[in-house]
Amino acid sequence: MTMDFLDAYHLWADAHAFYDTTLIPSPADTNDPLARQSATWDERLAATPNGRLLRQNSLFDALNGNGTLHLLHVTHALEQINEQGVLYPSGGCLVGSIYCAPLTATDRGLRMHNLAAYVLTKEAPAFLAKLGVTDRVPTPLIFEINTPPQAYQGLAGVDYLRLGLIHLRIYCHLEYLLSKSERHRLRETVVARVKNSAAFLATAAAVAYRGTHIAARPFLGLLDETIPRLPILGYLYFEALAEYLMLHSTSQHTRRLADIGELNNWLYKEMLFASYPNMAGKFDLARFRPRPSQLADLIHQVDPTIEINHATGYLVERISHLIAARLFAPGEAPEAWHHTRWEFDALSTQLGPLLGHLIHRELRTFGRYPDFYFYFDQYKALQAWNYWNHMDIVAPFNGTMPKGEIGINPAYPNLDYRVWRAEQDDAGHLHPAEQLSLTITPRLVDIKYTLMRNNQWTAPAPSAV
Repeated sequence: MTMDFLDAYHLWADAHAFYDTTLIPSPADTNDPLARQSATWDERLAATPNGRLLRQNSLFDALNGNGTLHLLHVTHALEQINEQGVLYPSGGCLVGSIYCAPLTATDRGLRMHNLAAYVLTKEAPAFLAKLGVTDRVPTPLIFEINTPPQAYQGLAGVDYLRLGLIHLRIYCHLEYLLSKSERHRLRETVVARVKNSAAFLATAAAVAYRGTHIAARPFLGLLDETIPRLPILGYLYFEALAEYLMLHSTSQHTRRLADIGELNNWLYKEMLFASYPNMAGKFDLARFRPRPSQLADLIHQVDPTIEINHATGYLVERISHLIAARLFAPGEAPEAWHHTRWEFDALSTQLGPLLGHLIHRELRTFGRYPDFYFYFDQYKALQAWNYWNHMDIVAPFNGTMPKGEIGINPAYPNLDYRVWRAEQDDAGHLHPAEQLSLTITPRLVDIKYTLMRNNQWTAPAPSAV
């Protein structure tokens, strides 16, 4: 193995959450200052009303099934897909895979996971309406994948919040594709963003490492002020709030879904679109910053069973832990903030994951980003595909939380799959209607065709969800 492969392999292994290792005790002599807190959080999450679904759920049942996976992919451009005969993966939380949700085979057809139902019946139509597209409708596609005998039997999900060091490493490999002035501007910009956010980072560190009690309202207020400077915090905030809702909801809808092994995705979807209706099909979570004064109303709007004071107290602790675990260099607590050297190389040692996330985000605003996209995100996708193929992972899933987001590894050799256009019956079940001759190709779709496109592009894409 070359050193480059080993380095990338270790980073990608660390970027995955392994959900089948609960019986393995953590090392007793670990030097990680967050090790005990992380173990405590695992126990705390498992003890919530829906905590059992973190380990026992329909997504994992599908992955551990009889060798056949049924997945739903939603497209709004079936005609173009058929013309090209090709389906491309996209970036996002599943890095470089075909974004899908699970389907369960029943005697009455294929039952959609509640995430799939939301995307097909609410999110995709809202996205087309927002674009003003009237001559297309969202089309469900059924993928039937026969997993090979050697396929990985474990449960390893990619956690996009853990990609910070990977982003930093890729930037360091490719930085000379930018001009000298662009490199200087990028470094100075991300350092300034961190320096001017030190008050909040220090607060979160105090909560995470020392157990300092901070009242929810001032904490969430400071978080709200900091998100525009550190956009990754919008993602952390969203994931923490979505996690809380899915694990603590006791509504009839949530309980009904729990009975069939599903976390209730409608909670965070409705919350997101209630607060940001323009985000339909376009998840720019960097803009996720519900005002602290509006949070209680927003939560009760989607689920009146949630106890607000408990929720906000939880968010203070959970967001602080995620900041320490995902944005600070692993294995070490930050030193006194007023001693920090505000230089890129010095910060890379202490806050490398945070810098990586900021760089990845900052590149989106560069004038040349549509070109740099293929350098940076395709490079990242190649590394992910290499890791998944090494592990024989056919269907990677979003390991941030097993919500139901699952992908198809487009680079898996000799992948055995069939694709159908599906039709939905009156009971909501899907049925194969027409087999399609489509090839999954391991090349990322152009950014202008993805749902996270820049505002200047509006044309629907052949393979965008």
